Amino acid sequence: MTTGLDLGTPATQAIRSDEDVVRVRQLVRTTAVAARLSLVDQTKLVTAASELARNTLIYGGGGSAEVTTVSDGRRRGVRIVFADQGPGIPDLDLALTDGYTTGGGLGLGLSGARRLVDEFDIRTAVGEGTTITVTKWSR
Repeated sequence: MTTGLDLGTPATQAIRSDEDVVRVRQLVRTTAVAARLSLVDQTKLVTAASELARNTLIYGGGGSAEVTTVSDGRRRGVRIVFADQGPGIPDLDLALTDGYTTGGGLGLGLSGARRLVDEFDIRTAVGEGTTITVTKWSR
């Protein structure tokens, strides 16, 4: 589970269209710059957020992303919570395997996003939806 204290009011972006996925990317980039993440870490976080927002839209049927600046007392970071009320993920271990896809892509969405962030937590239940929390910390 993600640790750290919230430093500000979370910004929430609905994810209902491709345009909303772009808005999530922009919100994450702005928040990462404000949290003083390095350019490399900004890029990693925005890439992960883009993948997860797209998954929220395509597989979850839409949902939301909540972006917050956090601190653990010695460093700052950005936490993003993606939530949907979609069908859930029936086999989470399989879904987190490199190369696994149900949509004809490269199968790097969840596993790739997990590698790009410092903390990754996923909660899913069939028929109830999925919540993914990621955090990227400053170096």
